[in-house]
Order: sequence, then C-alpha cells, then structure tokens
Amino acid sequence: MKAGIVGLPNVGKSTLFNCLSNAKAQSANFPFCTIEPNIGVVNVPDERLEKLESLVNPEKVLPATVEIVDIAGLVKGASKGEGLGNQFLGNIRETDAILHVLRCFDNDNVVHVDGSVDPIRDKETIDMELQLKDLETVEKKLEKVNRAARTGNKEALKEQAILNQIRDGLEAGKSVRAIEFSDDDRADFVRPLQFITDKPVLYVCNVDEGSAVSGNAYVDTVKEAVKDENAEVLVLAVGTEADITELESYEERQMFLEDIGLEEPGVSKLIRSAYKLLNLQTYFTAGEKEVRAWTIPIGATAPQSAGVIHTDFEKGFIRAEVISYDDYASYGSETKVKEAGKMRVEGKNYVVKDGDVMHFLFNV
Repeated sequence: MKAGIVGLPNVGKSTLFNCLSNAKAQSANFPFCTIEPNIGVVNVPDERLEKLESLVNPEKVLPATVEIVDIAGLVKGASKGEGLGNQFLGNIRETDAILHVLRCFDNDNVVHVDGSVDPIRDKETIDMELQLKDLETVEKKLEKVNRAARTGNKEALKEQAILNQIRDGLEAGKSVRAIEFSDDDRADFVRPLQFITDKPVLYVCNVDEGSAVSGNAYVDTVKEAVKDENAEVLVLAVGTEADITELESYEERQMFLEDIGLEEPGVSKLIRSAYKLLNLQTYFTAGEKEVRAWTIPIGATAPQSAGVIHTDFEKGFIRAEVISYDDYASYGSETKVKEAGKMRVEGKNYVVKDGDVMHFLFNV
C-alpha cells in the first residue's frame, strides 16, 4: 500500500520524504527538483512492538511498513500536461492515499512558485488539477455508458446517473470523496474508476519551528477550509524534523524535541496517520526467533490475516489462538496468559482486532 506526497513545487515535499525514509531524495530551493518519483519503505512506529520485544527477547524484530512516494510538484495546467503534469498525475493515480503538503510558513529565502504564501490558494490549485483529470476520466466513461443507456439497459442507466452525479460534483469544484453515494454504488461504480480525488487525503501543514506545537493562522485557515471534507490535518515543521533526523543519538533528538515542546518526532505521527489513512491495522506474532508486526486491512478475518504470512496458511486455516495485546503486556508472557485463561481460540469468521497477538493452526 502506497501513500503519495503531493503539493506545489517547493513546499517541502522532498524534505519531508527524506525525514520519513532517510532515502535522501534531492531537495533544493527551486521548482521541479523532483522529476521521477522517489519511493521509500518506512517503518511504522509502534510502542507495542517495543514492549513485546522486551517481554519475549527475540532474535529479531520486524516492524510494519508503509510505502511513501515523493511525487514531483504539480502546477496550474498539470491536467493539460503543463510541467510534466500527465506523468505526475499518473504517479498519483498509482497510490492508495494522498499526503498533501501545504506551505504554512513565511520565509523570504524560500521561493514560492506563485510568489506569495497562501495555503488555501495552493490547495485549490492542486484540487482543481486533480478534479480536471477526474473529469476527463468520467467523461470518457460516460461516452461508453451513454450508448448502452440508450438501449434501455437498467444497469447502464444506473451507472449513467452515478457518473452524471460525479461529473456535476467535479464541475462544481467538489472532489469525488466529498460526494455522497451509497456503499453499494461506491463499490460498484465509483471505486473501479480509481478517481484521484476519491483517495483518502491527509493535509500536512508545513510550519516554522515556533508553530510546530500549536500551529498558526495559516493552519487555522486550512482547518476551516477542509472541515467538510473527509480529511485530516497534521501540523509539521518539516525543516525542523530534517534537523532532528541529522542528530546521531536518541538522547540528542529527545532533548531537541523537548526544547521545542514536542513529545515525539512529528514524522512518527505522520507515518501512523498515513497507515490509518490507508485503512490498515497491525497484528503480531511473538516467539523466540522473531517478534513481528503484520499489516492487514481493517476488517480482515483470521484466515485472510493468516494469508499475509503465507497463502498456505489461508488455504489450510483451521483455527487461530489469540491473545489481546493488553493481556500479553499485563501478564508478561504467553505462558502466564494461558494460565490465566486469557488465550482465546477463534475460527474462520473471527475479525482480527488491532494489536492481537496470534498463532495460526493450518493443514495443507
């Protein structure tokens, strides 16, 4: 599952990407510094994994991960091919969620592609380009569906109505995610077309160091502007985060964070937010050889979750032995959990909960 970082040129996307992945994508004070998308695999910070490691003392520990893609800056006219726009829009289409970086700081030494700082204008520029691309998609689809609808085909008539609703919304400046559909209509007609503006979005307000804790007036305008969207807003001092990642020791980083009033790096919150945005959760396996966090979609059943380890586990699933993370942490070992009668045996219909510690029994 991939989350793509988008925004206008020079708002801090590549610097943020470097903080997240330590992949050192090129970042500089000029537009179009990034042309090819950079991809980083990022560990998801999870205190529960650290606790399980301390209790089990395994040979190795493997965290959950999420892919972050640094996509080049979009400009006005991208939907018509301006600034390598078609290539960049194609890169966004391949992601599962969007991290939209907005510049929310003043600094005369960092040029803005439009000459002034205005996060709402910047957001609207990006939104319009993504909406125009989606409008192109829906109009192409409508050409085919209209032909079928003229024959009186009931399914085509229903799809035509949904597509017209999408087209009207986009023409009114609405993103697809903000248009209301029934769950069935969204699953049958909307999701298959992979609209860019239907992807879940997290707005990342890039602020100065002094605004890292409580935000600023720019952030307030962003929160007000997106209150009706199904979206989250995160405040992050990207330049400061970059300085923190350059520090060698954990102690130095903690002292820096305390000095500016933060309990943990903002990028840790961002990674967890991206994970949640992708509708993902974690279960654990814990043994002497390894303690590992496994990534599954929210709502996955026990057999589906077993299949993440190996397809044979799903095919031959018999049952799962399940311990809640809280019980494992409270009792301190699998043996003590069993003695307390807190290990459960679950079957094929069990929906795995975030933080479950699991063993699977299977037979192929």
